[in-house]
Amino acid sequence: MTKAAVCYEFGKPLKIEEVIVAQPAHDEVRVNLKACSICHSDVSYADGIWGGQLPAVYGHEGAGIVESVGEGVRDFKPGDHVIVTLVRHCSDCHYCGDDMEVLCEGDFPLLHSKPITDPQGKELHQAMNCGAFAEDVVVHKSQLQKAPADMPFDIASLLACGVITGYGAVRHASQLKEGQHAIVIGCGGVGLNSVQGAALAGAKSVIAMDLEPEKLEVAKSFGATHGINPTDKTAVDQVMEITDGRGADVVFVTVGVKAAIDSAQNFITKNGTVVIVGMPSSDTRGDYDPGTMAAWGQKFIGTKMGNTVISEDIPELFELYSQGKYQLDPLISGRFKLEEINEALYEVRSGKAVKNVIVFE
Repeated sequence: MTKAAVCYEFGKPLKIEEVIVAQPAHDEVRVNLKACSICHSDVSYADGIWGGQLPAVYGHEGAGIVESVGEGVRDFKPGDHVIVTLVRHCSDCHYCGDDMEVLCEGDFPLLHSKPITDPQGKELHQAMNCGAFAEDVVVHKSQLQKAPADMPFDIASLLACGVITGYGAVRHASQLKEGQHAIVIGCGGVGLNSVQGAALAGAKSVIAMDLEPEKLEVAKSFGATHGINPTDKTAVDQVMEITDGRGADVVFVTVGVKAAIDSAQNFITKNGTVVIVGMPSSDTRGDYDPGTMAAWGQKFIGTKMGNTVISEDIPELFELYSQGKYQLDPLISGRFKLEEINEALYEVRSGKAVKNVIVFE
């Protein structure tokens, strides 16, 4: 039996239950998880902000050891250390062919099977293709990337979603150029990685924006050159002073908050770009001035998981981390046992934590 944290009712505490995880079929891999970091998306789903199917096992930022593989798996073997992502891709559909694996339209047996059930055989939804708030998972081989054997599992798990989303938003979605000005609104787990990505891209200034002064100071330790409270009456003036009176070339909105999304247009230059990275609730509608956008050639674009390509971005981040050019360790606010998951979720929900990690014994 495998232990898992199961959501039975939106907005209610998760319950630790014994579950049955299937054995891997042809192109599937079973992984014994050692760590799963908590993404704010897990909180949003558990709170019912985006709806979803219940009962469900959430969690999608896993790292562990391959336990067994299906007969069609060649790139992984038992004993491999791996990162488990939610990006399940077929490599053959229209979007995979356009290097947009995060939008894959492929059909997978796991979409029609029951990879997680309770002891009586009742299906538990494998949320976000993972269900990683559990000791074991079975996933498609495309969802895995090998991790260095000497990298701690808690650190490795960070690379499954939040890190690659923030980093990818800069690297893939924004086209930020060296010497340009960047703003990152929201200095949580995703935002700090957009800060790091912008700094690595050679931005002339990386302006962090957050309501919490402490988070602005943390952002500076990740490469931000300035910190501004976006609700400050002088926020626009401060941005203009930093950017030679023009505004930022790219604004990354890494929180799914309407006010943050709406405010971004106040900070961009002519022909500037707003990149919506954070996911708002399903009924959110933004307000913007289309006349100004057209006259000034401004752009509002969305990005899912930073348009990441996990086979490229994760190895690249391993290398940057090993060279001391990319910070991962300071992202972790706390480590919790599976039985403490509701406390860990509360800290993420309240904004107290950047990244909490569930560590399996």
